[in-house]
Amino acid sequence: MALNGKRILLIVSGGIAAYKAAVLVRRLKEAGASVVPVLTRGGAQFITPLTLSALAENPVYEDLFSLKDEAEMGHIRLAREADLILVAPISADLLGKMANGLADDLASTTLLAADGPVVIAPSMNPVMWANPATQANVATLMQRGVHVWGPADGDMACGEIGTGRFEEPEDLVARAIAFFAPKPLAGKTAVVTSGPTHEPIDPVRVMANRSSGQQGQAIARALSAAGAEVTLISGPVNLPEPVGVRTVHVETAEEMLAAADAALPADIAIFAAAVADWKPKTTASEKLKKPSGDAEISMSFVKNPDILATIAKAPNRPRLVIGFAAETENVVANARAKVTQKNADWILANDVSGGAVFGEDSNTVTLVSASSTDPWPKLSKDQVAARLVERIVEALT
Repeated sequence: MALNGKRILLIVSGGIAAYKAAVLVRRLKEAGASVVPVLTRGGAQFITPLTLSALAENPVYEDLFSLKDEAEMGHIRLAREADLILVAPISADLLGKMANGLADDLASTTLLAADGPVVIAPSMNPVMWANPATQANVATLMQRGVHVWGPADGDMACGEIGTGRFEEPEDLVARAIAFFAPKPLAGKTAVVTSGPTHEPIDPVRVMANRSSGQQGQAIARALSAAGAEVTLISGPVNLPEPVGVRTVHVETAEEMLAAADAALPADIAIFAAAVADWKPKTTASEKLKKPSGDAEISMSFVKNPDILATIAKAPNRPRLVIGFAAETENVVANARAKVTQKNADWILANDVSGGAVFGEDSNTVTLVSASSTDPWPKLSKDQVAARLVERIVEALT
């Protein structure tokens, strides 16, 4: 399990999201972590010590001045023996205490005694989160090396919509796993394109390629987990943004090229998007009406820019440029031709005849370079991403 042997001190402060700490504890333990909970007085208004203790299979520590708690595990030991201190959720109150060095309860005293990595996962009303005082406190903590995970956007328990939502427990666990994972690509930057592009025909209709964006997102996550700073340029997809990855949303091929160019310089560029090769020569300003009877309608198309070739031939070309090729025939031969024509280092070719791959959780690819062919077995898209990152690490280190 990814967190085997890791001891996580989980500080749960006050706020409606505190109830999610129960799921967070369970998911952390499923990943192999040992979880030691600390519960503030405010947190105990939303979740009971008994619940956390039963799930963590450890005592819950609450009171700085409890002789029993101090005898079992003093606040200094709580801080020092943790591989990671995770404050989830952290309220605006505890965040302010941390930023100003206050220590008037067990949680804040333990945090002040910490000499290892500390992560906070904020949860509060959007207006509270946007308040200059809150933002100043966050900036202060980040300058001191505290990691901030979230908050997310979405519906709040108070009925408002905005930034301040507690990140889902599964996302926090994914971040914890990535935090402890080896970072062979630390210091490297990567650009990944993903999903389809939509080329407008009129205000209602678009021309597009079939793509779920799953493979591109899996690659972005794997690169981030390996320590790279990743920019994901995504066409229209129905997927949540990957945690820990900067995501840029685009619609058309031209927008995707502009975003990719803006993300340079980079060490790695991976073009997994299914970009439309053509676009309508003109876009109608009004919805096109059906012709009467059996009359036909014709449309003229022009080529879209070749994003892979443009970036691969740019003066500030990334050190490693990788493309994907969805083919229905002569898969390897066509992929090798693209390596030369587009100045790519590798092409990952897959056979999409019959609609295979699109929307599925698995993929079968062949890694093609100018001089070699490496067929991979059928793998999940996450496994394809992991294997690709392994090859990237070998190539760059």
